[in-house]
Amino acid sequence: MRWESWSQFWAMGGYAVYVWGSVGVTALLLAVEVWQARWAHRVVLNQLKAELAVAQLPVEELM
Repeated sequence: MRWESWSQFWAMGGYAVYVWGSVGVTALLLAVEVWQARWAHRVVLNQLKAELAVAQLPVEELM
């Protein structure tokens, strides 16, 4: 598709709301996915650190 000006490009032939709305929602969901993956990674690392700390305790302290 060819546009004669930037305003025609941004208008997307009258479908700008759908096109740019889809782009916006996709960008938002990608950002949420990255945030969720980092959060889950941090949670797992904290769980592993806690398990490692418990595993290194002497047996007498566990009883």
